[in-house]
Amino acid sequence: MPLSVTIIARDEADRIGDAIRSVAFADEVLVLDSGSSDDTVAVARALGARVEETGWPGHVAQKNRALERARHDWVLSIDADERVGPELAAAIQAVMAAGPDAAGFAVSRLSTYLGAELRHGTWYPDRRVRLFDRRCARWGGRDPHDTVEVDGPVATLGGDLLHTPYRNLGEHLETIDRYTATSAAGLRADGVRAHALDLLLRPPLHFVKAYLLKAGFLDGARGLLVASLGAVYVLLKWVRVRLGEAGP
Repeated sequence: MPLSVTIIARDEADRIGDAIRSVAFADEVLVLDSGSSDDTVAVARALGARVEETGWPGHVAQKNRALERARHDWVLSIDADERVGPELAAAIQAVMAAGPDAAGFAVSRLSTYLGAELRHGTWYPDRRVRLFDRRCARWGGRDPHDTVEVDGPVATLGGDLLHTPYRNLGEHLETIDRYTATSAAGLRADGVRAHALDLLLRPPLHFVKAYLLKAGFLDGARGLLVASLGAVYVLLKWVRVRLGEAGP
């Protein structure tokens, strides 16, 4: 059964190559670029990907746009900062060879953060549906946090989707600022309002969940940093919802 891989990208010349090479088993790799100023497009085309250039309508809309432009009904969606690990690649190929027995398949995502893998906390296994039949699935959620909504059974594949979300700590902090602004704007547009208890309780509860209940402390200093910045993310998002400040 033929398989399309879709990747949305912007200014990912240093990472897109690894992403494309990791899905060499696919029948098509479609890269949807939204205005890269670096060599993302050239790198992708040199590796045999079909590249289309578009504007940026938002995370959910852009992933649905890529989905619609894919040539095949079965789609594997990855991000430019991800790559399919060997065990996961073998599992995907086996499913496609035998014929999928579900409408979608969830995969575990293993993130490398500041030079080390995080195997605890809220970042792992971080299962997400990424392989699916687009005839009964579509991207949903609220920007910037997209999710695949499947009308049908979902199974789980072995192996990991390898993820390097941030090149450095500065990029992590910049992403927190940008994503909380987007998320707060979406919540306010939906009529959601923040109360004092949201600001007081949600951030520490996130930290307790990430660091203690999900054993983020086993990831050492990185686990502490991720749990702490996760709490900062929650606080900043709800403060922006309450104050109506959407950031720069």
